[in-house]
Amino acid sequence: MTEKLTPSDPARIGGHRLLGRLGAGGMGVVYLGRAESGELAAVKVILPEYADQPEFRARFRREVAAARRVDSPWAVPVTAADPDAAAPWLATAFVPGPSLAEAVATCGPLPSRGVRVLGRMLARALTAVHDAGLVHRDVKPGNVLLAIDGPRLIDFGIARATEETALTSADMVVGTPGFLAPEQAQAQPASPAGDVFALGCLLAYAATGRPPFGTGAVDALLYRTVHDEPDLDGVPDDTRPLLERCLAKDPAARPTAREVDETLVEDTPHDSVDWLPDAVVRLVADRSAAILALPDIDATALDAGADGQPRDVPADASTPPRTPSRRRFLLSGGAALLAAGGGAALWTARRGDGTAPAASARARRWILGVQADLTGPQKTVGQAQERGIRLAVELFNSREDKPFTLTLNTVDDQGDATRAAKVARTLAADRDLLAVIGSTGDATTGASLDSYDEQLVPQLTASSAQSVYGTAQPRHFLQAVPGYTILPATAAFSVRTQGARRVGVLIDRDGGIPAWELGHTMFQNLGVLKIAGEPRVAPRLAGNLAPVVAEMAANRPDAFVYTGTPARAAAVARALAQTDFNGLRVLGYPAAGPEFLTTAGAAADGWQVFAPYIDPSAAPVRAFATAYRKRYGSAPPYWAAEAYDVARMVITRLTEAGGRPSRERLYDLLAKGTYKGLVRPYAFDEEYGSLKGYEIFRYEVKGGRYSYVGQVDF
Repeated sequence: MTEKLTPSDPARIGGHRLLGRLGAGGMGVVYLGRAESGELAAVKVILPEYADQPEFRARFRREVAAARRVDSPWAVPVTAADPDAAAPWLATAFVPGPSLAEAVATCGPLPSRGVRVLGRMLARALTAVHDAGLVHRDVKPGNVLLAIDGPRLIDFGIARATEETALTSADMVVGTPGFLAPEQAQAQPASPAGDVFALGCLLAYAATGRPPFGTGAVDALLYRTVHDEPDLDGVPDDTRPLLERCLAKDPAARPTAREVDETLVEDTPHDSVDWLPDAVVRLVADRSAAILALPDIDATALDAGADGQPRDVPADASTPPRTPSRRRFLLSGGAALLAAGGGAALWTARRGDGTAPAASARARRWILGVQADLTGPQKTVGQAQERGIRLAVELFNSREDKPFTLTLNTVDDQGDATRAAKVARTLAADRDLLAVIGSTGDATTGASLDSYDEQLVPQLTASSAQSVYGTAQPRHFLQAVPGYTILPATAAFSVRTQGARRVGVLIDRDGGIPAWELGHTMFQNLGVLKIAGEPRVAPRLAGNLAPVVAEMAANRPDAFVYTGTPARAAAVARALAQTDFNGLRVLGYPAAGPEFLTTAGAAADGWQVFAPYIDPSAAPVRAFATAYRKRYGSAPPYWAAEAYDVARMVITRLTEAGGRPSRERLYDLLAKGTYKGLVRPYAFDEEYGSLKGYEIFRYEVKGGRYSYVGQVDF
């Protein structure tokens, strides 16, 4: 649950003894602390570069004052703060439970009564926020924590008084796309009605397991929020009318938070978890048990006494650090309540004297995790990546001068998002895990983000190119592959270089987020290059695409672009072959599988593919291909070299650390440096963790196979 303190971390903040790190972001560090009363707190400390800005310090002071005015049992209270300290800090009551986002991703949607109870308690929390003259502005599943005695609304970091002037620019959109009111999506001032809209989105997510305006690119999410009706299929009939009112486009047509509370006719449970499914109760109880088994307090360089020895640590290094005689942890309902929800481990976690079990004395292992689809729909890619990573680890371990031995721990998520969340949570719980490479697909990568991020595990994907992953906010995630919204820039440039000045773009909704992001961004980049683009969007349920293809070909374009699925790509290729079109043909790479070649037949010839993976026979990866063939007895498939590169990058950073690094230290080494791999250089955007650079490779179908043309110059 927590990461160990680093030597540079403080030992105490404002009377709180720090126990470990809960997380770190662009604004500061959040610690787990224990107040002098024995109660646990989340202590947020602002980075010096922000503390030195008068405007930011004013905003932080306002944040503290705003949060203190909120009085609700369902909103996490501020317990202490010092906005004027050299390093401003804010402490709130610590909630050990999972977020609603993680609970739904791991255990599935809540039952009908659970949605109503959740809605009523959160409506009461928002009523308290609004009564205090505030607007939360970021109500979403990740900002709701589930505790044994009910949910808690957290993160008032961007809440502000409605009468005050924002310190952000007038056209800045604040909040999370997909849980953002239409007026906020259009950069209009936030209001309590916007919070109610977000609550409606949150409850729809809790009831169905998906946001009502879908997922995907930010601009697409904002467009659907403003113009489309929400997807409420699966929302219980007794709740749907209320959610439809909450999600009204007109803010004046929405109920107030107090009216939502009054409309949801459901008893609010007191010290009871019967409104939550058993699987969620067990998840909540397991988190609480983990907190009761907190490790011994870590000494830091800033905790030294006059004799140079860390305070609270005996001078005799062989003597275990002194721990409190009793670990105080307050939970409503007591042992019987937790045991009823599967949480008896809370109490067995203690020793007879009330302290946590001693930490294992064994030497810690160096583990690199792999999460991949090894047996599901993307098993070809997943197996190729697993082999590439395994080869990198084996070659490193065979070195006589290796500074450590690396162990590989592989899990198969089968390409299923629900299973991905579960296996990620299990893998992330291994305290010896340093980093994980995975997952293979977009949905499984998104589903695993929260599990790895809450344990501060650096997660790198070599193949998932999506630009937005649902409700997650990855902070320890690196996308070591050009994104769907990056690749079209290179493809559009190449299309222009090949002489095209008028391009038809067919975006097939059946291809999901990859098809939309590739096609939409391709159209945008064509415009930047002064190329006339003619887009068409095919509905997911469209049967025959031949009429659309014929209509587009009749407009005499120089090039034709299709983004969608392999099966429908083959139908499009055959339909285009029936016209007199003889220009460039470009296929979005997710549709460029073996099925396209076999189903399209002769109509596949001439189609070009712009892909982020290099051909295994290319000169830059020839040595890798030789080693792969020697190890596995066959030539490497696509995507193996990229995974090998990412594994080598992690190994190199571990070696450069000069000792076993913390997970956060390893993430910093990975995120801030540049690694020259065989396929491409790997450098990352510090804010988003996305790959910098435009290294893309072009293929052309010739004689029923994908023929490698080479890297595209850009």
